[in-house]
Amino acid sequence: MKISVKVKPGAKKESLERVDDTNFIAHVKAPPVEGKANEALVRLLSDYFGVPKSKVLIIRGTASKYKLVHLLIQ
Repeated sequence: MKISVKVKPGAKKESLERVDDTNFIAHVKAPPVEGKANEALVRLLSDYFGVPKSKVLIIRGTASKYKLVHLLIQ
């Protein structure tokens, strides 16, 4: 399953907002430095969808706030 995520780093509270079936807005506490926001996003999506972190792959946008994420869900 592929989803589009807009990441808002530096938030006070971590949350995931569902816009529609394949679009989400993620608020993460981590700063956009050295991949910390990406790690927080993977952790957030892993918890939300109930899959291991290894099944959450950022396939486009690692240096952007707009990301395409592939979730390996069976």
